[in-house]
Amino acid sequence: MSHKHKVILEKIFAHPIATNIDWKKLQHALEHFGAEIDISTTNKAKVILREQEIVLGLPHHGHELADKDEITKLRHFLESVELTPETI
Repeated sequence: MSHKHKVILEKIFAHPIATNIDWKKLQHALEHFGAEIDISTTNKAKVILREQEIVLGLPHHGHELADKDEITKLRHFLESVELTPETI
């Protein structure tokens, strides 16, 4: 595992919630851990990991996920598939 991938996961689980998570780095980290990601024409990403799925709204401008609700949703998803900084 790359140190960069762990840093991205730590950022997702940081308190207070980070609002500057780079989407491309997050995408690469999730794919490294086995996720399949399908990006739709409506700027949504369907992430499938360990037989569970989540749909995230992607940033329209810039490269960073900044919506706290989306990041919280992602955090809960990662906890449900047991992919946290403590479990890797």
